[in-house]
Amino acid sequence: MSASVAPAPPQLPGSVIDSVKGFVAEHGGAATAVLQPIGRAGVRVTLVGSDGILGDRVVVDLAAARRLVEIVDGLTEADEWDRELTSIVTPRRGHWAKMAGWVAGQTRFPKARNE
Repeated sequence: MSASVAPAPPQLPGSVIDSVKGFVAEHGGAATAVLQPIGRAGVRVTLVGSDGILGDRVVVDLAAARRLVEIVDGLTEADEWDRELTSIVTPRRGHWAKMAGWVAGQTRFPKARNE
């Protein structure tokens, strides 16, 4: 008989852990994480602070993303983007331009509602 060996917990860079802890501390001491697989790049961990501000980090896989949620005090995982979560989101000024990339400089598109 061979004894089964439990897999080691995923390794996370200290910079990722520290930045998420900092985000939680800066935005009310609590945040919700939405885990979104993005293909080969890994999993995007979108953070919504208790004040509604958005943040995000990318980790290698779903196991690492879940481990990050376990490690950081005040961070909880959401099953999905639901009405309650999306209703509190308040992006920082200029966030739309960062996320829009080249489209942000176009004049044919409407401006963001919060700008």
